Amino acid sequence: MLHLDKIKILIADDNALPRKMLAHAIAQEQDMELVAAVANGVQALEQLRTAHIDVVILDLIMPQLDGFGVLEALAAQEGTQIPQVVVTCAIGNDDIVSRAVELGARYYLMKPYDCAVILRRIRELSSFAPIQAPAQPAVIHGKSMDEKIASMFLTIGIPAHIKGYQFLREAVKQVVAHPDMINRITKELYPTIAQRFGTTPSKVERAIRHAIEVAWNRGRIDMINQMFGHCVYTPNDKPTNGEFIALIADKLSCEQSA
Repeated sequence: MLHLDKIKILIADDNALPRKMLAHAIAQEQDMELVAAVANGVQALEQLRTAHIDVVILDLIMPQLDGFGVLEALAAQEGTQIPQVVVTCAIGNDDIVSRAVELGARYYLMKPYDCAVILRRIRELSSFAPIQAPAQPAVIHGKSMDEKIASMFLTIGIPAHIKGYQFLREAVKQVVAHPDMINRITKELYPTIAQRFGTTPSKVERAIRHAIEVAWNRGRIDMINQMFGHCVYTPNDKPTNGEFIALIADKLSCEQSA
């Protein structure tokens, strides 16, 4: 858990109904505490400045300051611990999802959502170590690692709102940092990701498989081949999890060292 006592939660949503419903659901949970429920981004930032918050449930579309403004403000807090963020929105556009993830959102949930799902996501996030906002994030050709991966996944056709997206992104980052880990994918890579996200290695493997299948089902094979500059795959030549992770990680590593 992020804190030894209850998980401290902030809700930021200008729509009163989901805000009140989620506040009521959180109040029923013994391991959670609602610090505040606010209606705009300005109020959210004020709470974040004055109170300890572990998890923010953040709507993207709000008056005065929207959810992107809040995410940007959090990302700019160099050297400080920032909360985990679950973004909610009635719009599922890939560009919007990608931007939210690039700015640090851990999950992206479409409205209307089930409060039980939000509660599960909060508990999953509570097993993470607090994020330390880096003063100088790893950069590849002017972009951070997360931004580069998000851009590649968007091009390939892997949507950020599916769980496999987060697992696959973490797998790529692990292999970029530790290339030999790709040779121990079932014994080390999957268990490492599972521990970080509070799940099991088998679920990590299945979710990553699903994310890759989504890209293939969307027919983005030409985009994949274009990205790598040659014919890597055909529609009938679907890669294994390890092959796909290694391919993405290798491209990022080459760009990093270029």
